[in-house]
Amino acid sequence: MFHQNKLLCRCTSPGLFQCDSTKLVFGMTQEAELQYRTIQWDESLLQSAGKMAGGMLFKFESSEKAAVCQLHFPHCETKDALADVDDLLSVVHITDDGMSILKPLEITDTHVVVKVSHLSAYGLVWDAVKRLLNMTINGQILLFLRPPKRKRQVLDVFLLQENIPVSEVALQQGDAEYVKITSECHLSLGESYSVRCDPEGFGIQPGSVKFRSKYGPNFHPTFEVFLTTIPEELTLLVQDQEKTEVFKRDVSLEDQSKHPQKILSSKNSDPEKILMSVRTNFVESLSEPSLNKLLDFLHESEIINDDEIESVKSQKYKAEKARHVIDMVRNKGSEASSVLIAALFEVDPYLSTNLRLPSPGPAHRLRSRKGRSYRSVMHQPLGFVVAAGLALVAAILAFWSQK
Repeated sequence: MFHQNKLLCRCTSPGLFQCDSTKLVFGMTQEAELQYRTIQWDESLLQSAGKMAGGMLFKFESSEKAAVCQLHFPHCETKDALADVDDLLSVVHITDDGMSILKPLEITDTHVVVKVSHLSAYGLVWDAVKRLLNMTINGQILLFLRPPKRKRQVLDVFLLQENIPVSEVALQQGDAEYVKITSECHLSLGESYSVRCDPEGFGIQPGSVKFRSKYGPNFHPTFEVFLTTIPEELTLLVQDQEKTEVFKRDVSLEDQSKHPQKILSSKNSDPEKILMSVRTNFVESLSEPSLNKLLDFLHESEIINDDEIESVKSQKYKAEKARHVIDMVRNKGSEASSVLIAALFEVDPYLSTNLRLPSPGPAHRLRSRKGRSYRSVMHQPLGFVVAAGLALVAAILAFWSQK
């Protein structure tokens, strides 16, 4: 199955907790640490039950059994659709034994609430026939500006359902910069849309496109705007096939064009500040196996000692361990922070790319050789290295003199 980034939510008590990234809400009976990720829908399985995806499909895990009693899934329905169409929304529960359909306990203006007894894969679905009764949904329009290439930049325009997390889309856009604007609009499934810009004269492709519902696994631009120059202000318009405007925003691209790469891509960035800027995502996204490998690298590189490793391992939750590691190394200064960044590239290059960490230079590439890292050799005093070399030469000469 296609896997996206793993997210983490630490729920510290009974009650309701919301994820800022996905807008999922968890109803908790006790303290627990939750991990979850998006996985790919099996469209044939949905079609056989007369359903179609109405949100992302999530797979959940919990540190404590029966800690989660409710899941609240964000939907993209308008108030008219909720009022006019009964039984449009439900939630499916998918296990190795098959798929079951859960009837909502409640449907609010923003979420569908269901009761759960154990965790596996859950996702929001539409009734395929009843969806035809009202095709208008709450949508969002996202913009990403690609880095300059051959004297032009490309502005990618995405027409999406409102309940697709921005983070899921951003993960697949490489070095493109997210251009934050107010994104809300109404879109109709099956309707054709086109994009216009003011000032005019920029190439836009395609000329029009029919809006279709799709919840991953891939998120490709709906439109591309080819910018031969970067205007101080650009007005972006989206219109339907009747030329009615459904979206109009003034977009400022000047700051993005001057700094197409984030500060993390600058070779002169302070490693301590870099770690601080990615601290939250590092803590949420680092897996337990990667954390253990990081500890080994940092220990071999003499950045942390045995007592500090035990201090990390004494933490109850994975997130606390990751937080302890990044704070401990960051407080040791730039050299230690650089080694952690280099180690993360070795241990989890996918996460390093998603965090947009700068690629480590040759002096900080960590490759263990006979139990010692390059760094531990490179950073010995010069006199020690010379003495070791002379001792080796003397040993070789003594060996051959006995022949």
